[in-house]
Amino acid sequence: MTDATVRVAGPDDAADIAAIQVRTWRVAYAETLGQETVDALDEAALADEWTRAVDHPASTVYVAREGATTVGFCAAGPAPADDTAAADGSPPADAAEVALIATVLVEPRWGRRGHGGRLFGSAATDLRSMGLTRGVTWVSQSDSAALSFFRGIGWNPDGTVRTLDTGQQTVRELRLTGGLDVRFDH
Repeated sequence: MTDATVRVAGPDDAADIAAIQVRTWRVAYAETLGQETVDALDEAALADEWTRAVDHPASTVYVAREGATTVGFCAAGPAPADDTAAADGSPPADAAEVALIATVLVEPRWGRRGHGGRLFGSAATDLRSMGLTRGVTWVSQSDSAALSFFRGIGWNPDGTVRTLDTGQQTVRELRLTGGLDVRFDH
């Protein structure tokens, strides 16, 4: 394997991030989200959204690279209240210390090379430096790869679920939570 790195994304990375999202979702999530939904993904529109995400002051987007190729990305930051609240809407006691890992996505053809771990590890290191101690993420209950990744680092479902409607499918997501003290080589 050539050099594998992780760095904070800049606006120039938005097109690569969008392309990875489209390719990965079309391969890995067509059944979950519905074929029409993934076929309708607009790479240019997603690149615009990722440009805004990269520039957003409350979150950080990271990119994983293998050699000169961007192969994955992660978006993380302090968790919004809606992502940490109990079913009744009440905040957890540690709400001010909770991060949201909005996504860790590695293009399947670059999988199993440690990129996801390096992305998560970089995000966790930065989040800990902000005083955050615990994280949450949302994963489709049918996404065995993501569930396996997060369980492998000690994150587990906390019993909270949400349902998303793609217009073609209903997706049930589990909220997973765990510590940010997980360390990976990066």
